[in-house]
Amino acid sequence: MLQFNKWKAFSIIAIIIAGIVMALPNVLPDNVRKGMPAFLPSSPMTLGLDLRGGAHMVLEIDQQSLRKILVTQLRGDVRQVLFTDNKIKHKISRGSGGEIIAVISDPGEVEKAGEELRRLARPVNTGFFGQGADVPEIDIDQSGNRFTLKFSDQGFTDRIRRTVEQAISVLGNRLNPDGTLELTIQRQGDDRVLVQVPGVDDAEIARLKGLIDKPGFLQFRLLCDDQPSQVGQRAPLGCEAIPTRENAEFVNWVQTSRRATVDGSLLNDARPGFDQRNGEPIVSFTFNQKGALQFGKLTQANVNKRFGIILDGVVVSAPSINEPILGGSGQISGNFSVEEANDLSIVLRSGALPAKLIIVQESLVGPSLGSDSIKAGFIACVLGLAAVLVFMVISYGLFGLFANLALVVNLMLLIGLLSILQATLTLPGIAGIVLTMGMAVDSNVLVFERVREEVRNGRSPLNAIETGFARALSTILDANITTLIAAVILFGMGSGPIRGFAVTLGFGIVTTVFTAFTLTRLVVAWWIRRYRPKTVPI
Repeated sequence: MLQFNKWKAFSIIAIIIAGIVMALPNVLPDNVRKGMPAFLPSSPMTLGLDLRGGAHMVLEIDQQSLRKILVTQLRGDVRQVLFTDNKIKHKISRGSGGEIIAVISDPGEVEKAGEELRRLARPVNTGFFGQGADVPEIDIDQSGNRFTLKFSDQGFTDRIRRTVEQAISVLGNRLNPDGTLELTIQRQGDDRVLVQVPGVDDAEIARLKGLIDKPGFLQFRLLCDDQPSQVGQRAPLGCEAIPTRENAEFVNWVQTSRRATVDGSLLNDARPGFDQRNGEPIVSFTFNQKGALQFGKLTQANVNKRFGIILDGVVVSAPSINEPILGGSGQISGNFSVEEANDLSIVLRSGALPAKLIIVQESLVGPSLGSDSIKAGFIACVLGLAAVLVFMVISYGLFGLFANLALVVNLMLLIGLLSILQATLTLPGIAGIVLTMGMAVDSNVLVFERVREEVRNGRSPLNAIETGFARALSTILDANITTLIAAVILFGMGSGPIRGFAVTLGFGIVTTVFTAFTLTRLVVAWWIRRYRPKTVPI
């Protein structure tokens, strides 16, 4: 048990040196870290929101608005299938429960209409890994020439899942267009998205919330020939009243025909800039091939007419079409500030959110509070370490010093491991480090108490030490493995601070078993070989 060959001893020392090197970036100044050779680790631990400051938000899909969007899309699909594609005459209406009702006018076309409508019922798999049964996304009931279409529960659940995935993609492009923020965007539950943005101040947090709040739905729509002459005037047939950006009470009448509309989803790019004529901030945009063709036809057929640029249900500008715009590019102006133009370009580039997102949980941590947390956590670690060091020396003398050496090395290995794996350190994570220090000496206490017991039983110093290490090993492994299982469960089932605590606790258990048993045993073996003790100073 106390025999170490040269290669085994060398391996233990090499692991310790590697751990110290990995931990060094956490105490070195920035300029020194940047000047380190490329083959050496130079990244410190990643700090969580509670230590760096930042924003923690949980967003939830507004299921009511999503259902409304899906019903509108379903109505359009029904009209497309029946009339546009097959010229089947029908009457269509929307029921109070979100169903679409289509009544076929010609009895001879009912069978064909049923076949075409059932093509809309896309199958949805309800099992894990595609092993479940397929159910239709849309339930279709037929009563004579009357068809009732409604999203099934499984179909709506599947749409929520797909909406969350799309929202995560859009938010990633919108909140981090340059890839410079260390933000976290991930699914939480069935209909929620977790957003964590560390290291941002209050002003930046407010700006990010503004980006989240914007659905980003853009349309280019022709204005009606007649416009309101007074507030509250009713829009004529075929027109819709949409408020303007400058004054919500002032509206423009905008045509409702799809032929007079080009969607912003056809945009290829959007960039902030400045108008060369007056220097005011603008957003320049370019369409993809399909969008350029549609926009070109729209402007070519409506020269000298006005069209509205509508963002999220508000007319931001309503320029006149002086000549056909055939190049597939243009600009949006509307008395924007430089920041508004930049944010608008980001929203348009990232695309529209698939549904409204509601902030159901919000936690904002200022940088000053984060620095206070770091200071408090550092003081707690120092006090805990000092108390443990003193206790071990008082209780076990020279062997207490051996345990203290292993404890300090254990702390450096843990910090090095967290650094090299870029694990996020949170305030609960600091609590995990403090707990690890107690658990580290606990393993040595088991060994030392066992050695004391063997000495009392009359064994020689060498035999007592070797027997103490051998018989304490199973107890040490049992205690640490059960704690490791608990840490794994906490990490798998927890979130946020709980996972931070589980990470440091789990890594701490690994380093504890290594230092408390392997390193301490190596130091004791060297001491015995060097001094050949006649008694055990414990």
